[in-house]
Amino acid sequence: MVVGDVTTGTEVLVIGAGPGGYVAAIRAAQEGLDTTLVEKDAYGGACLNRGCIPSKALITGSGLAHEAGNAEFMGVHADPAVDMGRMIEWKDGVVDRLTGGVEKLCKANGVNLVEGVASFVGENTVRVAHGGDGQGSETLEFEHAVIATGSRPIQVPGFDFGEDHVWSSADALDADTVPDRLGVVGGGGYIGMELATTYAKLGAEVTVVEMLDDILDPYEDDVKRVVRKRAEELGVDFNFGEGASEWAEAPDGGYLLRTETEEGEESTYGVDKILVAVGRQPVTDGLDLENAGIETDDRGFVETDDRTRTAVEHVHAVGDVAGDPMLAHAASNEGVVAAEVIAGEPAALDRQAVPAAVFTDPEIGTVGMTEAEAAEAGFEPAVGEMPFNASGRAMTTGHTEGFVRIVADEETGFVLGGQIVGPEASELIAEVALAVEMGATLEDVAATVHTHPTLAEAVMEAAENARGQAIHTLNR
Repeated sequence: MVVGDVTTGTEVLVIGAGPGGYVAAIRAAQEGLDTTLVEKDAYGGACLNRGCIPSKALITGSGLAHEAGNAEFMGVHADPAVDMGRMIEWKDGVVDRLTGGVEKLCKANGVNLVEGVASFVGENTVRVAHGGDGQGSETLEFEHAVIATGSRPIQVPGFDFGEDHVWSSADALDADTVPDRLGVVGGGGYIGMELATTYAKLGAEVTVVEMLDDILDPYEDDVKRVVRKRAEELGVDFNFGEGASEWAEAPDGGYLLRTETEEGEESTYGVDKILVAVGRQPVTDGLDLENAGIETDDRGFVETDDRTRTAVEHVHAVGDVAGDPMLAHAASNEGVVAAEVIAGEPAALDRQAVPAAVFTDPEIGTVGMTEAEAAEAGFEPAVGEMPFNASGRAMTTGHTEGFVRIVADEETGFVLGGQIVGPEASELIAEVALAVEMGATLEDVAATVHTHPTLAEAVMEAAENARGQAIHTLNR
């Protein structure tokens, strides 16, 4: 590509190099299409740079420190000291390696990389503004486009992320010191809960303020109850039904976080940092979508069909900018579908087996239908559970909270979904997701010999429990 006021062409233009965009670009190039990927600042998007990867690095580091300091019951005595600056350096090294890998993979697959900010001029044209003085811009004409511009944290009025003491989730992942007192606004969501437990393990006094009446709203009560109880054991203080109203400087040098209920009752909490984690919003500003004939919905998302196409058929949208489920792995799947649709293949989205995970302590992993959803869909649910406190492997790790639940159709035995809360739930849910995807039955899962002793045996036992044939737990 030539920098300057010139026009060049490409078959497929992808805007945004996050987990939806770079995957779409690579798959399109693999399909033999001339593909151009425009990214304004960081390959890998929010996931690799400011979300999934750095947060899991800090979750691992804080968890390791906490476990080492609380393993007396195993006969292990330690008083670990956390060098937060060094932990951040390690985290950044992981991020740099992965983002560099994304760029190399794109180049190796023949994707043309362009740095800059793209905006639509028409249905088949964008203008890319390059950063830096004198860098100018260029015009790209395309046959197909994929919008993959992702999302950003939502700001709360009066809580400007530009303030040193007000953190976005990205700021919380870059802090080289641990605040003595951390207030988390909107802390009942998955981002807030992950970071609240992380900082509690690092030694902060964590106060969560949440407008809803419980944490992790989409999940079943008995699932989130396990996570909430564990967070409270770690010292997290929950305050439900309260919304942040303002902050003020405190006489002790910290800050006062003021909240208000719907009834007008006010509360004040002393904090040193305020993490705002009320959710994320799509990034569409500056794209000039109207020039391409594309409108957004009332929440700002780009509406798409099951083939990722927008109202303008040759323009696709994938990832967070296209709305729920706002998950990195869902974005990558959408990117593959978009590229294959553009290449003329019979691809389409299938949402029934998209898993979700929350990396709290313990973790949550879910896929498919819950028991209530299965009943509502007209199935007669067969439900099986296996508690981790009956798992030999869980006992040997010292983590026995939670359970595995499998939901199936009573008549056919087909697995419809599963909910796991407990150690390594984010890994274990993959087996249930595969069962849903391939149309496996309870018998298929139960008859699959699982290695002993492993946590995965709990999935087998849950399937047996749903059939009334469990060996290591009482049948329902």
